[in-house]
Amino acid sequence: MVTTRIRKKAILFLLLSGFAFVRPFSQPLTAQPLNTAKPWTYWWWMGSAVTREGITYQLEQFAKAGLGGVHIIPIYGVKGYENQFKPFLGPEWLAHFQFTVQEAKRLRLGVDLTTGTGWPFGGPNVTPAMGAKQWKLVDGKLTSVPTRQQVKRPAPGGAGLVVDPFDKQAVRQYLTRFDSTLIPLAEKPRAMYNDSYEIYGANWTDQFLPEFRKRRGYDLNSQQAAFLDTTMAEASVRVRQDYYQTIAELLLDQFTTTWTGWARQNGYLTRNQAHGSPGNLLDLYALADIPETESFGTSKFPIPGLRVDPDYEPDRFGNPSVLAMKLASSPAHLLGKPLVSSETTTWLANHFKVSLSQIKPQIDELFTAGINHIFYHGTTYSPPGEAWPGWLFYASTNYSPSTHFWNEYPALNAYVERSQARLQASRPDNDLLVYFPMQDIWALPGKSQGGIQQLDVHHVERWLSPQPFGKLCEQLRQQGFTFDAVSDAQLTGLRAVNGRILSKGSSYRVIVVPDCRYMPEGTMQQLARLAGQGATIVFEKNLPQQAPGFRDAARRNALVKTMAQALAKRPGVRVAADVPATLTGLKVLPEALGANGLSFIRKKADDAALYFVANLNNRFTEGWVPINRPVSQRFDPLTNKTEMLITRKTPDRSDEVWLRLLPGQSCFLSSLVSTDAWGTPEILPKVQKTTTFRPLIQLSGPWSLSFGAGRPALSGTRSLAQLTSWPALGDSAVYFSGKAMYTTTFDLPAAPQAKTIYRLDLGDVRETARVWINGHDAGLAWSIPFELEIPAGWLKQTGNQLKIEVTNLSANYMRLRDKQQPAWKKFYDINIVDITYKPFDAARWEPMPSGLLGPVRVLANE
Repeated sequence: MVTTRIRKKAILFLLLSGFAFVRPFSQPLTAQPLNTAKPWTYWWWMGSAVTREGITYQLEQFAKAGLGGVHIIPIYGVKGYENQFKPFLGPEWLAHFQFTVQEAKRLRLGVDLTTGTGWPFGGPNVTPAMGAKQWKLVDGKLTSVPTRQQVKRPAPGGAGLVVDPFDKQAVRQYLTRFDSTLIPLAEKPRAMYNDSYEIYGANWTDQFLPEFRKRRGYDLNSQQAAFLDTTMAEASVRVRQDYYQTIAELLLDQFTTTWTGWARQNGYLTRNQAHGSPGNLLDLYALADIPETESFGTSKFPIPGLRVDPDYEPDRFGNPSVLAMKLASSPAHLLGKPLVSSETTTWLANHFKVSLSQIKPQIDELFTAGINHIFYHGTTYSPPGEAWPGWLFYASTNYSPSTHFWNEYPALNAYVERSQARLQASRPDNDLLVYFPMQDIWALPGKSQGGIQQLDVHHVERWLSPQPFGKLCEQLRQQGFTFDAVSDAQLTGLRAVNGRILSKGSSYRVIVVPDCRYMPEGTMQQLARLAGQGATIVFEKNLPQQAPGFRDAARRNALVKTMAQALAKRPGVRVAADVPATLTGLKVLPEALGANGLSFIRKKADDAALYFVANLNNRFTEGWVPINRPVSQRFDPLTNKTEMLITRKTPDRSDEVWLRLLPGQSCFLSSLVSTDAWGTPEILPKVQKTTTFRPLIQLSGPWSLSFGAGRPALSGTRSLAQLTSWPALGDSAVYFSGKAMYTTTFDLPAAPQAKTIYRLDLGDVRETARVWINGHDAGLAWSIPFELEIPAGWLKQTGNQLKIEVTNLSANYMRLRDKQQPAWKKFYDINIVDITYKPFDAARWEPMPSGLLGPVRVLANE
């Protein structure tokens, strides 16, 4: 027993120290040592015009900044560099790719690779017969015709038709291009990658009709009228369900299984973005070693001071969705997959306008949804001697060395690493499994090109949020219930033991079935099996009344009704008008964190409780919060400090913790005593009482302001009677991008007390601030709220000296740069566009607020 416990703690220490992750599947012997706790980045190779010198230079910068790896995506090139283009998978490209993996190993960086260029899969070896297809009515018959879609944003050597994802032979033939080029390399990437499903209008394949007959038991042409009917008559809905079921099975069997099997056979892991697919996302994500979701655009966080780019069009592009993210993390939790990744901060704001304070809440939202392997979107390879701003990919948030936050970038990466170390070394601890009623979604009209249901992450309001599943999950989430989603197929892998519902990777207390009309007979059988083993199952409002599909519908409907009635008589089965109230009656209690407006994920680490909590709202600041798992300490991944929590027992013997968590802040709560297994955070003295902070003084100035490194160069020192934005200072300050130093002095109303905790509240900062108090480095404030702790020993009653170095965005300088030297926009294909996909023109922008805007206050606890 002691030996087992020591072994567990040793593994936990290795995980949290960043020595890779322990995998239940094989990894190539040549694979580099990996650090998955650190964030990774997409790395676009424009035209693959890379050099060994440039590769080494940029990889070394990545490692120094705190990244853990790169994901190479060859795309279109840069004008004027045509003689340096390296055709994809050609000898020169392969030599540079091999060198990249070798250099990455030297620097302890991982490397992933897209199985192709641009997106989706396709290229020069895809013949018209292998290309994507759609159906067309020809002479009264459903007939296969080509879509003629080409690879989007291809690299040199990667252009060509998109491969048919519903044809196994076409997919396998496409992959043969890699068999004789990439596979023989001695140095291999960690994983192969597939981007989200963007095969427009593809809704058919040459063998669709015989496959449909084999799988559904009838000829689709015999029910052509129902298939073409758009009135949503019952026969039409049922035939369409069969059509969608067949499309989904073909995508799973012919594409995802083929690509995944090929990758694993050749020693690669797989990262797959299943979203956008016309299939059951839970089943598709489940096949990947690393399921990957996407955070595109900006979420609607009511965090005070958090801005959204006014040019972003949510009606057009949508907003990130926690529920969509959980469709990727749920299969990982269910099956025990250690990593769930995300394409992170795509189009968060216009180029040159993204701040670190905007990035953190998006990452925190991903963490609460079960994501633990961040991939920034992203970084563009740019030659070392290229003039600023270098080469840029149109749709990204720029994480390249040319970004305005590069010097502060390591602070973000350290935050992500500390957080992911804990999230990767822990297991999910969710109470509920919520059934995903795919057949009810397939009963809805198809709104995507080709008239099909493509389940994307951009517009969940079109297919997910309005449905009973979406409404119930959002209700459960807001009230603080913890849950994963489960598909029809995944129910077969569950068993119930002593009232717990067990999967390969987790355990649950209750299966919840949202109000749904259709349920396959096989699913009803699985629920009956689990109920017979003692599982608790709660149906929302009604029992399912119909089986999906057209063939023999009346008999199967009657069978589903009979099975449902029998199931309802089981001791552990409930039909509930109010699911949350029923769950509470079953002693499955929500976490009060949710009712307080806090986002969280609850996990277990070596049987100890672990919560990650983020305040992405504006309803909570501080107070006593009930907690369902006993916790004793709080870790702040922003500061790397741990403190013991103030806890108490309520009259009913439940646990409460005193929590101060301002909008924008996040923390870990755990029951573990700080050990080396959690790294080596600074341990703060135990606080003896609750800490409510009140303003002690507000600094009124005057302020001395001197501009430092930046563009255009500014000199001299200015005296400010009050804090104001740099553009308001006139002259070249309206275009300045860089750093400026603020200095002032202040007095306290009384001598500082040793037992008093002081904090510096900087108010509104555009965009980051490094602070020195009486010569002491107080740290970097880069996220909302812009607060820093002031140790009492640093302060004196009079004559305190405060220095604040502020770095702003590069947007104001780009207004000038784009007007005077627009030739940097020299990329092929889409070139560079703004967030509305119009040609990029920063010269028309209004100046962005910059500098220390305040108010600046010293806070003290009561």
